[in-house]
Amino acid sequence: MTETPVVSLSFFRFARPTARLWALAMMGAARFALPKVPGIGFWKLCGSGTGEGFTPLPNTGVYAILASWPDEPTARQQTTQARIYNRYRARAVEDWTIYLETTSARGNWSGRMPFHATDKSPQGPLAALTRATVKPSVAVKFWKRVPDISRMIGSDRNVAFKIGIGEVPLLHQITFSIWPNAAAMAGFARTNGPHAAAIQAVREGNWFSEELYARFAILGESGSWGGKSPLDALDLTE
Repeated sequence: MTETPVVSLSFFRFARPTARLWALAMMGAARFALPKVPGIGFWKLCGSGTGEGFTPLPNTGVYAILASWPDEPTARQQTTQARIYNRYRARAVEDWTIYLETTSARGNWSGRMPFHATDKSPQGPLAALTRATVKPSVAVKFWKRVPDISRMIGSDRNVAFKIGIGEVPLLHQITFSIWPNAAAMAGFARTNGPHAAAIQAVREGNWFSEELYARFAILGESGSWGGKSPLDALDLTE
């Protein structure tokens, strides 16, 4: 039986000022350690925005590591046992990792497609990730659109989890969200006023120099976020 590649997304919350400074420094230093983790493929270090992450102001307390792996056992083993992950965990007051199977993906990230899609259609809960490189000339226009979208997604009861992260403040934006089903996610994306208007502006103005869209089936998790599992409200038995 052929193993299916898996994506992990790990979040770490830091409280003490010294821990936050350490995490900021690791945005550079961890680039040397992550490629040495056995089995790791594509990886990215990310900071986050304030609030739920959908703002241009950095949140110095939350950082993330996204990585791809050849299979789920390798993903679980390395995210829980690899030294670099445990260095983050030792300084964090809380951490949470979600394990994902890519069901669809299009676009590029750093010049290539990092995810291997199965082309399955998730019947139950799913996660969505969008990543874009914003052209510097339109960055102000882009971020003016974001607060309205943030308010709408924050008030949508269908969203089990949402966060905005990125590699470079202002210019690299990643949104990650978890939904009960594809219909709920599509309903927000296509019928929500601010979101639909932003999509139209992006397309008409050619605001992005690179973009990627991916959907994932949820395989499992480890740790907690906000003192609980973000998946508690979802039915993962299907």
